[in-house]
Amino acid sequence: MNVRLPSHKKARIEMLPLIDIVFLLLVFFIYAMLSMAVHRGLPVELPLSTTAEIDKKLILSVTVEADETIYVDKERVALEHLTEILRSKAGHIREPGVLIFADRTLQYQMIYNVLDKIRRAGLSRISLHLHGQLFNQWPGALFHNGMNSLSY
Repeated sequence: MNVRLPSHKKARIEMLPLIDIVFLLLVFFIYAMLSMAVHRGLPVELPLSTTAEIDKKLILSVTVEADETIYVDKERVALEHLTEILRSKAGHIREPGVLIFADRTLQYQMIYNVLDKIRRAGLSRISLHLHGQLFNQWPGALFHNGMNSLSY
């Protein structure tokens, strides 16, 4: 009796389902990357704005808490030393910017004192961070280069 056995076929890897899975992973990682927010400031209660845009080219973070404590990139700094610290941190960077996180209960004078120290350090790209957004229409502010930079 002659029994015919089925021939052994080579296993195939189907490419279309593999491409679908790779595409879904790519979409997932792109979405996850875009939803990440870089926040180098300390948590303070920020004011609200509906028309602000985020400028992601800023590199230094200055946080001023309600008790007028100042931090540069989470490092506590006295107001008298703020200019020197900012100069040293931004010395090697071309066109450095500063992102200010100021508590909403601070007096304007304290914010202007911090702004003066930042300007004395030679930094002109200054933005105030608000709750979830940047405030880019501050009265008296002049914007240049189409960026959300603030110079007063």
